[in-house]
Amino acid sequence: MSTPDTPAPAEPEGHGGRGDHEDRTKPGAEPPLKRALGPKLLILFVIGDILGTGIYATTGDVAGKIGGALWLPFAIGFVVALLTAASYVELVGKYPKAAGAALYTQKAFKVPFLTFVVAFMVMCSGLSSASAAARAFSGDYLGEFTDAVPPTLIAILFILALAAINLRGVAESVKANVVLTLVEVSGLAVILAIGAYAVFSGEGEPSRLTQIETGGTGYALLTGVLGATALGFFAFVGFEDSVNMAEETKNPARNFPRAIFIGVGVTGTIYVLVALISSLLVDSRTLSGSSGPLLEVVKAGGVDFPPKLFALIALFAVTNSALINIMMASRLCYGMANERILPPTMGKVLSGRRTPWVGIVFVSALAIGLVSTGEIEGLGDTTSFLLLCVFAVVNIAVLVLRRDPVDHHHFRTPTALPVLGALTSLILASPLADRGSDVYVRAGILLLIGIGLWVLNKVVMTAREKSGADVS
Repeated sequence: MSTPDTPAPAEPEGHGGRGDHEDRTKPGAEPPLKRALGPKLLILFVIGDILGTGIYATTGDVAGKIGGALWLPFAIGFVVALLTAASYVELVGKYPKAAGAALYTQKAFKVPFLTFVVAFMVMCSGLSSASAAARAFSGDYLGEFTDAVPPTLIAILFILALAAINLRGVAESVKANVVLTLVEVSGLAVILAIGAYAVFSGEGEPSRLTQIETGGTGYALLTGVLGATALGFFAFVGFEDSVNMAEETKNPARNFPRAIFIGVGVTGTIYVLVALISSLLVDSRTLSGSSGPLLEVVKAGGVDFPPKLFALIALFAVTNSALINIMMASRLCYGMANERILPPTMGKVLSGRRTPWVGIVFVSALAIGLVSTGEIEGLGDTTSFLLLCVFAVVNIAVLVLRRDPVDHHHFRTPTALPVLGALTSLILASPLADRGSDVYVRAGILLLIGIGLWVLNKVVMTAREKSGADVS
C-alpha cells in the first residue's frame, strides 16, 4: 500500500522462505506483530474463518430467494470463491504483508485513493460480517435458552466481549478460533449425519431440490438466481481475511496456498451438502422464516438430537465468525496506519501483548453501530457486495502485477482464472443480482465515512509536512 512519496516498510525477518526469527525493530519504532501461525494452525484458521455465520444463519434467507434448489447458489458461490482464492494465493505469495487487497491494489494501480477505498471496503465487509454474526447470535439459536434480554443489547455486548479477546493477543485469539472451529464443524457434521439418515430411511422430499421459485422466468429467473448466489456468497467470505495474517504467519509463501485451497475446498463441499439436506428435509418457507434455519433441519431430521445442544453449537459457530472478522479488520487498520493511509495512531501496538489496540477499539465501535441498525440478511448481503467489488479489483490486479516479478518462489495461477474471477465478481456485484436497496445505502454510507477519513488524514499529513517545511 505504499504511496509514491511513502517508502514501503522494510521486509521483516521471517518473510517468505527466510527464517522465522523474532522480528527486530528500530529504536523507538512500534514493535512488529508476532509470527505465531504455523501451517496446521493456518489451515484451521482459514476453515474457521469461512465456516460459521453464513451457513448457520443465512441458509434460510437464501432459500427465501430461490426456493427448494437451495444448493444451486452455494455451488455457484463455491466456483466463484475458488477463482478469486487462486488470485489471492498468487498475490500473498508474492507480497506476504498484512495489508492484503489494499497492498495489491496500490502495487498494481498506484492510485492512493483507490487503494484506500479498497482497504476500507475490506475492513467494512469484515465489520458487517461480524455484525451479522452478532445478530445471528441474538436470534433463534439463543432463543432456545432465553428471550429475556433485547437482541440488540445482546449483540452489542457480544461485540465488546470479542474486542476483549482480541486485545489479549493473536495467539489467544487463534487458539480460541481453533476450539470454536472444531465445535462448529461438529455442528455441520450433525447436519450431514442427519441427512445421511434421512436418505437411507427414505425421509424428506427430493422433488424440492429442483424447484426454483424466483417469481418469474427469463430475466426474473436470472436475477433471482444471481441474487440468491450473491447472498449465499456471504457463506464463503473469510479466505480473503487470512491474507491479512501474513505478517503473523511462519513462511507465508509456502503455507498460504495449501491453507486457502484446502479451506475453500472443505467448506465449499460441506456447504453444498448442507444445502441439499436442508432443502430435502425442510420446505423453503419454513427455512426462510427462521434466523436459525439449521435448527429447523435438526428438528425435522427424525434423529433424537437435542435442539438445545445444536443451538449451543451454532452460537459457538457464529462467535467464531465474528471473532475472526474483528481480528482481521483491526489488522487491516494496523497495516493502513503503517503505510500512512490512516493516521499513525491506528498502528499503535500494546507493548506487552503486541496487539493493535487502537485498531481493535476503532473497528469494534463501528461494528456496534452496524449491529444497532441492521438485520442478518441485510448485513450479510452488504458483506458480499463489498467483497465482490474488492474481488473484481484483486482479480484484475493479479494480471497487472505479472509485470512485477519477485526474487522468491511463489504460486502462479493460470491466467484464465483471474479473468473469470473478475467477470463473475462484477456480475454478482451488479444490479443484475436482485438485492435490497438498503444494501447499497449501507455500503454507500460506509464508503462516505471512509472518504471522510481519507480527507481528514490528507489534511493532517499536509499540515504536518507544511509545518516541517516552515520550521526548516
